[in-house]
Amino acid sequence: MTLYNKISPTVLESLKQIVGEKYVFFDTESLYNYSHDETENLSYLPEVVVKPSTPEEIALVMLLANKELITVTPRGAGTGLSGGALPVFGGIILSMERFNKIIQIDQRNLQATVEPGVINEEFQNAVHELGLFYPPDPASKGSCFLGGNVAESSGGPKCVKYGTTKDYILNLEVVLPTGEIIYTGANTLKNSTGYNLTQLMVGSEGTLGIVTKIIVKLLPHPKYDLLMLVPFRSLDEACEAVSETFRAGFIPSAMELMERDALLWVTKYVESNVVKIEDDIQAHLLIEVDGNDVDMMMKEMEAIAALMGKYNIADILFAEADAQKQELWKLRRRINEAVKSHAVSKEQDTVVPRAELPSLVNGIKRIGEKYKFKSVCYGHAGDGNLHVRIIKGELTDEQWNGDYIKSAMAEVFTLCKKLGGTISGEHGIGLIQQEYMSIVFSEKAINIQREIKKVFDPNGILNPGKIFG
Repeated sequence: MTLYNKISPTVLESLKQIVGEKYVFFDTESLYNYSHDETENLSYLPEVVVKPSTPEEIALVMLLANKELITVTPRGAGTGLSGGALPVFGGIILSMERFNKIIQIDQRNLQATVEPGVINEEFQNAVHELGLFYPPDPASKGSCFLGGNVAESSGGPKCVKYGTTKDYILNLEVVLPTGEIIYTGANTLKNSTGYNLTQLMVGSEGTLGIVTKIIVKLLPHPKYDLLMLVPFRSLDEACEAVSETFRAGFIPSAMELMERDALLWVTKYVESNVVKIEDDIQAHLLIEVDGNDVDMMMKEMEAIAALMGKYNIADILFAEADAQKQELWKLRRRINEAVKSHAVSKEQDTVVPRAELPSLVNGIKRIGEKYKFKSVCYGHAGDGNLHVRIIKGELTDEQWNGDYIKSAMAEVFTLCKKLGGTISGEHGIGLIQQEYMSIVFSEKAINIQREIKKVFDPNGILNPGKIFG
């Protein structure tokens, strides 16, 4: 195990020389602000926060850190849910917030070059003004950075039709842990030249390199979208209706599941009255279609509604105006913070083939009965990716923080594996899920990944303690 060094006054002065004194922070308030993300209540204090603005500055920081054996933890907006940006060994927090430029939007080639500190929604809006579309849209799109999206291969509601972040990354400029600056691929739609280093970086959670430029592909923006909310009297039937929709030949642009408590809590949290939740309703599906022919879209929406009618549902709510659509999407996107504010909880990011959703949800409820916890399910049902909030409720602190709840989580992930799924669809492994990696990977497969990490980061200084421990 590497024995990391503390930051000396000499190293601190070197960091000031590299990025400028005004961009080196070691006061108590700054250290605390960068000690946590959105993962439960975890907090690890760094020794210093550094805010570079060029790849060359980052390269010099990495060379210094390698020489001195000091850990470096890259950080985006701090919206992660798996502890990927937590400085568990102290050291340097490398904040990417000054990398905030949209360098180029290439309309001729439907591409854009951006820096990793650009906020997802701001980028989406910028390309939308030009009639273009960048689909990956995490719930935190109003605050999360594109660099963090790359690090976690983030998804979002639109990904059921359009794919996740990995499907839009053409090329990356990366600073390696050893200080070299490389490009991982080419700005082309096809590339069969050597190993796919671009896709290796996507989803690597800041453990292999620090992304400093992102080249993404864009699409023409669809002109119209239609949205409906379908209330189900059975959670099981809501899950079953998901795969039924795709088997019938429809591909919605979004298909989101919201269990009863999730919608109740978020409705109160944002003080919305757009949805009246009847007493016997157990779940809702939020279904969107998009395209350029509104008449064809209306026919598709009516056909999907007719398909939903074979289940035990209440009246479908069709969003008739943009304001109503925005209100419904606000409810979906703010569920996570609403549940967090309502109760002490842990979120798990489960994913299975979509036809297995009923088995996944039923299995989670059985595990909850066994371990005496309540769960709230919501998320991207259209691609089999459900977020499961485990509510502490009556569990003791010892049960909640110890092996008891970890055993329950292991059963949930074992169920995912049994159903052909895995333990994270878009949140990553980071700090909190690494102990479950052996459920989905053989020892050989894990060791191969460890060896890849060593090739990129021989001294183990870049974001240590993540994915593999």
